[in-house]
Amino acid sequence: MAGFTYEKNLPHQERAIESVLAVFDLVHLNTKVQNDENPLIEFAGSLKTDNLQKIQQANNVADIALSHSNVLDISMETGTGKTYTYTKTMFELNRELGVFKFIVVVPTLSIKAGTKNFLQSTSLAEHFRKDFAGQYGETEIELYVVESQKNKAKKAFMPSEIVRFVQAEDKQKIHVLLINAGMINSDTMAGKDKGNDGSRLIKDKFSVPFEALASTNPFVIIDEPHKFPTSKKTWENIQKFNAQFILRYGATFNNQFENLLYRLSAIDAFNDDLVKGIRAFTEQIDGDNGERIKLIDLDGKEATFILDKQAFKLSKGENLNRIHQAIRDLFVSEMNKSVLVLSNGIELKKGDTINPYSYSDTVRDKMMRDAIRKHFVLEKELLTRNGGRIKPLTLFFIDDIAGYRDEKNQLSGSLKTVFEQMVKAELEHRLQTENDEFLRQYWQTALNDIAKTHGGYFSQDNSDKDDKIEQEVNEILHDKETLLSLANPRRFVFSKWTLREGWDNPNVFQICKLRSSGSETSKLQEVGRGLRLPVNEYMARVKDHAFFLNYFVDNSETNFVEKLINEVNSAVVKPIVFTALTDELIKKIQTAYPDVSKKQIRNQLADLTDDDDVFLENGFAETKKLFPKAFESSGSLKNGKIKGSGEKVEKVKMRIAKYDELKALWETINQKALLQYKIKDEDEFLSLFIRYLKENTDKFTATGIRTVQNKIRVDNGLLSATETRSLNDEVFEPINTLNYREFLLKLSQTALIQMQTLHKAFFALRDVLKISKFLNERTIHTIKAGFDRWLLFNSFNAFEVGFSRVGGSVHPTKFTDNQGNALAEVNASDLGTQFDSGSPLAEFLFESVFFDSELEHANITKNQVKEVIVFTKIPKNSIKIPVAGGGTYSPDFAYIIKTSSGDRLNLIVESKNVPDNQSLRSEKQQKIKHAEKLFNLVASDMKLVFKTQFEKDEIVNIIKNAQKQR
Repeated sequence: MAGFTYEKNLPHQERAIESVLAVFDLVHLNTKVQNDENPLIEFAGSLKTDNLQKIQQANNVADIALSHSNVLDISMETGTGKTYTYTKTMFELNRELGVFKFIVVVPTLSIKAGTKNFLQSTSLAEHFRKDFAGQYGETEIELYVVESQKNKAKKAFMPSEIVRFVQAEDKQKIHVLLINAGMINSDTMAGKDKGNDGSRLIKDKFSVPFEALASTNPFVIIDEPHKFPTSKKTWENIQKFNAQFILRYGATFNNQFENLLYRLSAIDAFNDDLVKGIRAFTEQIDGDNGERIKLIDLDGKEATFILDKQAFKLSKGENLNRIHQAIRDLFVSEMNKSVLVLSNGIELKKGDTINPYSYSDTVRDKMMRDAIRKHFVLEKELLTRNGGRIKPLTLFFIDDIAGYRDEKNQLSGSLKTVFEQMVKAELEHRLQTENDEFLRQYWQTALNDIAKTHGGYFSQDNSDKDDKIEQEVNEILHDKETLLSLANPRRFVFSKWTLREGWDNPNVFQICKLRSSGSETSKLQEVGRGLRLPVNEYMARVKDHAFFLNYFVDNSETNFVEKLINEVNSAVVKPIVFTALTDELIKKIQTAYPDVSKKQIRNQLADLTDDDDVFLENGFAETKKLFPKAFESSGSLKNGKIKGSGEKVEKVKMRIAKYDELKALWETINQKALLQYKIKDEDEFLSLFIRYLKENTDKFTATGIRTVQNKIRVDNGLLSATETRSLNDEVFEPINTLNYREFLLKLSQTALIQMQTLHKAFFALRDVLKISKFLNERTIHTIKAGFDRWLLFNSFNAFEVGFSRVGGSVHPTKFTDNQGNALAEVNASDLGTQFDSGSPLAEFLFESVFFDSELEHANITKNQVKEVIVFTKIPKNSIKIPVAGGGTYSPDFAYIIKTSSGDRLNLIVESKNVPDNQSLRSEKQQKIKHAEKLFNLVASDMKLVFKTQFEKDEIVNIIKNAQKQR
């Protein structure tokens, strides 16, 4: 089946990649090295520190101190694509700096297996070869996986993969050595194996693998940095690679940062819909009379428990059901004089208690039954959706491995037997009423062979010779595509905690913990196996819906949701409280309000500050009210991103009868349209491109070397340095990473402009823009992005645009199914992020109030206009109007209005929470013009008016003006 479809240029990943690249701005590349070695990166003066400071300020992480080490940290939350991000970073470092040898270090074998599969996948190679307009050429990854040498007696003097990696000279490839922590700490890497007597040398110099690898001047990438504390042996051994730079990618750093470049927090990931939300299901046990088993003594041989004043002594291997009959299959596994370990991994110390009912089959069976039932509810929803079916998976964490591996059903009441009975009963029940043909066939296939619906992976499976188990393990660990195939009936996965780290699957929609995790682990790490956004049957990521991960825990974790939310919010950087109107604060405001000048800000805040710009009482609080967007931050978690199971799943019911009144307008504005540039010929396009270049000659960054001069002086008894620059004396030595033809070819492929046109433009401007100074990849990116924005901002002025309709059915839409029938309900998240429990106006299309601003809220709940027949909020991303330079635009409201003459007027409204058109960002103004142009085209078929509503405009006045216009 097809491999995964990777998305390119996702903003949160690009910012991480660009941050790493920016560290190396203006560096000198020493290429006088051996053919099998990376070029040496050389920084002049304070260049490295300067670059790091700029990056931190741009990414709002300047609160983290810099160090002089060669470590660069990128913090990205679980599920946001760390592995892809560092892989593309390797491609970019190769392209811009010529770095072609990387060592990727992972903590565990399971993470190693997942990384190996990712880096070797055909779909990834095709993605980088085809999806970037040729900017990476035929460059591909050559992977070298360092494995333990099994045969102790016949070990080679050095693993062959290390030899091949060190000796590799092909710079058309990116050579990646993959190694795990255990291997790094082995005798093999230290050159102490029996097969290594020092007589055989690599490169005629090295008999020790560490030394051989260090000779290549590698870049090292570390996955999961919290697993490599700098005080431990593994980190000490990593230093032996003598890396030029160590890039650490992880969600958890335990605040042990070196040089933090970029931080994508859990809050960012949840609030920006980069991962699934979480819905927790917790078992509440009523009527247990508060019974608790308490550990009161340990002597290393026996453990003493007490229940209802009666003492029980248990030795290693004894079952706790001796203490309470509700407990099943819970044994004393290990103990010493301070700690006892149960068979499920839980550690108990003197004074600790457990609830016996948490370990009863009743609780287990109920959780399992609920998870199975909700799984098939998910299948009903996700396998009948438009836009590609999504196959959901459910992951069960268990400790009763014997009960699950009951292959011949010899154990009465075993976990496997009970589970399969539950699946069978649920399928039979659902097939009685299901009408969808695909779903009936899919479920009948499962019912025909229940055993094929599930599989498991446990650590002991690595040595198991059973073919069936081996197939299960391979599918779960190494073959995500097969596991996600609709032709494969397996949808339930069982494990202990072996899959907790290093494994994930984007289509895990449920995690059911039938037993405790065994230790007080990070709640965010626990749910991490299911946070990624799902892929559909075509292996493409789906992000147009608010997906949730169902998480089932027993009553011992009643505070799971609270703990998870606290963990996420505890990582929030506390906002700065400004006491004065500083340049930093003004810059912060302008970042959120780019069209507001420094003078305008000072004028608006004049009454809130004294003559020294110090805020008067409540001055800063009032400033936040005047410029609220400037103070929106990671802040805290949006409501509803993490839910308890009792919270309502938010769907909004449509008043279907009202849709008939809206139908004609809805189908009209959902017609597909192509944007047309009214540029008569290539010469006119050339003149436009020349205009853009003239206006942006200062935007290009040269690649080269300059000498940095630092003036050292004594300041307050301490030495300090100040960089001194002179425009007259400064010499800049450019270094071009591309020749002129290569530059034109790549720019042509990226910007979709003819090479001849590009050459003519640069030749025409040769006196004002010496393009020979800027022949690098950054210039290509700058021109592509800059010209796209220029086209948008100059449309309707420098040139005209038009639209042409595209034939075909408009259905399905956000409001309709394939046949054009109105949906009974839609996703609340499509209508707005805020909720009001009050009632909307009678003419509103939906029964509930969801909105994104106070202006929208007022439109939906206030100011009733009797001439309005029906109106609706237009769902996000439902109407994608193409605009010049790429990108799309969608308005906010649609109204059907009865006019005084008895006709119907169709009104489209864009609601903007700003005072007037002057306050509207130029980008938004231009997009609105495109909408007006398109709606003028469709207005030939019906009476249609497009209006913009500002914060002081009541909708009744908008409607009056629209009637006059017609």
